[in-house]
Amino acid sequence: MITNIAEAIKSLEPDVDISTVMEQVEGLLDESIATEGYIIRDPEETNYGGPIDISRIDFTALKKQFEKGQKRTALERLRASLDQKLKKMLTQNRFRLDFLERFQKLIDEYNSGARNVEDLFAELVKFARELNDEEQRHVREEISEEELAVFDLLFRPPPELTDKEKRQVKKIARQLLNKLQQEKLVLDWRKKEMTRSAVRQTIEIILDELPEIYSKELYDQRCDQVYQHVYDAYWGEKKSIYTSVH
Repeated sequence: MITNIAEAIKSLEPDVDISTVMEQVEGLLDESIATEGYIIRDPEETNYGGPIDISRIDFTALKKQFEKGQKRTALERLRASLDQKLKKMLTQNRFRLDFLERFQKLIDEYNSGARNVEDLFAELVKFARELNDEEQRHVREEISEEELAVFDLLFRPPPELTDKEKRQVKKIARQLLNKLQQEKLVLDWRKKEMTRSAVRQTIEIILDELPEIYSKELYDQRCDQVYQHVYDAYWGEKKSIYTSVH
């Protein structure tokens, strides 16, 4: 099912809204947790506090709660938090699908009996730390979350870039988004051939400044991918998945 979602994201057609894909992502996450044999919450426990913000989580405190015997409560809170975080992060950047696959693998291993509650909790704590780290990657790269999504499209799978060329690609990602948002992504731009063509042309012109290591074939591929991302993510007049996802 993860493969189906990945293919759906990669092959979005012009009239398909990104919300359709995210409904599939949410369905997958819900099914993963609801499968028979994976019942985290103990019906007798009444102090389940709901999801927690994993970016602010006190892992030491959560571990103490787990060790005090509130294993299913602590595990369910952590699981629910990861569920929410994954939905948001996948919406913002499709290159994070590997995190979804790893999350599913942990759930599958628990369902099959390959992991017990203690093992799963330890792995989910480690996974939460990695998600937090990924969420801050744009800070380390010194670009915004939106620019990171475009940068990943241009950079992955990575050609062999020097540090100077990598900085150049980041600059291009920033210039492209600024140009599109200020001049091209008007209201309902996706509904008119003229405005769609203007967006596509802008992408081609700016990406023409990519380092010489990008072959013509790779350039064409990146233009297609960036255009599809812009089509899926930006609706015009400063409305996008980045302004609608909290």
